[in-house]
Amino acid sequence: MTEEMRGKLDELYRQYNRREYVSPDPLEVLYSYDDTADREIVALVASSLAFGRVGQILKKIFHVLEKMQSPPDFLHNSSRKELERTFADFKHRWVTGTDLSAMLHGAGKLISKHGSLEGAFSEHVKSGQQTALPALKGFLKDLHKASGNSGRNRLLPDPDGGSALKRFNLFLRWMVRRDDVDPGGWSCIGPDMLLVPLDTHMHSICRHLDLTDRKQADMKTVLQITDAFRKVHPQDPVRYDFALTRLGIREEIDKNSKLKRFFH
Repeated sequence: MTEEMRGKLDELYRQYNRREYVSPDPLEVLYSYDDTADREIVALVASSLAFGRVGQILKKIFHVLEKMQSPPDFLHNSSRKELERTFADFKHRWVTGTDLSAMLHGAGKLISKHGSLEGAFSEHVKSGQQTALPALKGFLKDLHKASGNSGRNRLLPDPDGGSALKRFNLFLRWMVRRDDVDPGGWSCIGPDMLLVPLDTHMHSICRHLDLTDRKQADMKTVLQITDAFRKVHPQDPVRYDFALTRLGIREEIDKNSKLKRFFH
């Protein structure tokens, strides 16, 4: 990318990376939780359910959060069977209450063992790692194991399957970055290690900007796009993620006209 491109991306960041452009977005639910111990659990729930129509996503997230006044206490005091009873009627597209209760049970076990989800994640952060991917894979494997999955959990992706791991990269963006939009809270890795949370909106925009020519939104594409952004902003390669995705999410923003204005 050229300096001209960086200037245009920074202009887009200044214009759209603001709280007023968050809603409707699962991220908005995190703003009610000042304690990182609460926020990391809420972020896990919100990011895991972040697929489908945003109105339905928010409805399901609030349904879950209504059950837990204090997320850490709720997980600590709930057995797996109690979680299954609490969320017996839960359904979000193809995700069931069994999937949700298993993930929450696993999260609670990791918190009991490591003190926090951040503590569990940091076990896999090693010197020399250039991105969060190795640590994220290790964390997901631990979460799968702690969840006691006898089969596939629809909320937990296969860490070695080559997928973009969009929802968990989104979780990391929320918890690691800190600015007007992302609330942060974790310090075990820096923003420089984050990977782009690649969804259809971001993939389409990055193809338009010639940041990738790959048609499949998989981990190879994530790494390619992140590397392109790292050349612009080495210390914060996902800096522009929120602003760029507003072009595909906010109905009042004409994506095509904005892309033409900023990048042509």
